[in-house]
Amino acid sequence: MATKIRLARGGSKKRPYYRIVIADVRAPRDGRFIEKVGSYNPMLPKDSEDRVQLNVERVQHWIAAGAQPTDRVHRFLDAAGLLKREARNNPKKAELGQKAQERLDAKKQAEEDAAAAAAEAAAAPEGGEEAAAE
Repeated sequence: MATKIRLARGGSKKRPYYRIVIADVRAPRDGRFIEKVGSYNPMLPKDSEDRVQLNVERVQHWIAAGAQPTDRVHRFLDAAGLLKREARNNPKKAELGQKAQERLDAKKQAEEDAAAAAAEAAAAPEGGEEAAAE
């Protein structure tokens, strides 16, 4: 049976509270779970020691049994020193999408055209006055 170490949401609307549970991968997020191994309260300050509570012994047991943590739980386990989480690197994250890039290019082109037209308009009256004087 494939198991995950994941969060199960509790608490009321706009007041989240999560249990860290061991669950079958097919079970729904807030549904059936095998064992509760900790809790996470995001409403507490980040430096609070009660924000994340883990039963370290049981977590180690389940990791040895092959349970895979979700990304958020993996962060908690890394902070507790149970697992090592590699830093992620996505160099394309900051790049614009194709349509946004096209809009940006069109905007730059319009600005360049407007600047060129303004330069021509500034130069045209000077040439127009000389032609009218002759």
